[in-house]
Amino acid sequence: MRRPLIAGNWKMNLSRSESIALARQLAGAVAAGNGPEVVVCPPFPWLDAVGQTVANSGVLLGAQNVYYEPNGAYTGETSPAMLVDLGCKYVILGHSERRQLLAETNAIVNRKLQAALAAGLGPILCVGETLSERESGKTSDIIQEQFSGSLAGFSAGQLVQGGLVIAYEPVWAIGTGKVATPEQAQQVHAELRKMLANRYNSATADEIRLLYGGSVKPENSRELLMQRDIDGALVGGASLKAEGFLAIIAAAA
Repeated sequence: MRRPLIAGNWKMNLSRSESIALARQLAGAVAAGNGPEVVVCPPFPWLDAVGQTVANSGVLLGAQNVYYEPNGAYTGETSPAMLVDLGCKYVILGHSERRQLLAETNAIVNRKLQAALAAGLGPILCVGETLSERESGKTSDIIQEQFSGSLAGFSAGQLVQGGLVIAYEPVWAIGTGKVATPEQAQQVHAELRKMLANRYNSATADEIRLLYGGSVKPENSRELLMQRDIDGALVGGASLKAEGFLAIIAAAA
């Protein structure tokens, strides 16, 4: 039985005071226990403040990105060890916005994944196709390419022990208000599960959690989360308000 995971990606939103207030609301409402695992990923400047606010609650801290070098002259970057020092348990890797806007390749994502696992950070690896790729029937090819390139060189043991999570995020559904139907989302999640089984084994495929991301809201979360191979959600805009995010967490429960 895979434990549901609901992760909030706040992206480049909210002030310091707004972030602390939201974190305080969530920490007060999410108790540590056997319910869904809950993660919030605030902007980098607020990681410390949010981390202190959610400490000893049922909310875990995550980061939106990481660099693959341990230290050095890399202006503007943040190392895995720095994130661990701040109390981060998870890190988002290969988000479509970084792939599309910042030209992150599968090879770069692969190096970041290596660094995250070595530091003990749970990676949330994102894959997903654009609208033109879906309309031209290339969804499976794109997902396979990102899957294979990002996971190149890793053993099943590394991924399972490191707590790998894979998030399917159709680029056309991120921040657009559009959302994949439950059937469309389930189809890709089932393909991802099959890729894991083919590359590794069925036990690994059964162990690794798969999330859906792309305009997840309280109104559509229940039906999405009821799908057999969807183990949770990577939530963008709806994670910026406590009421909506808590409703999605409740749907996962």
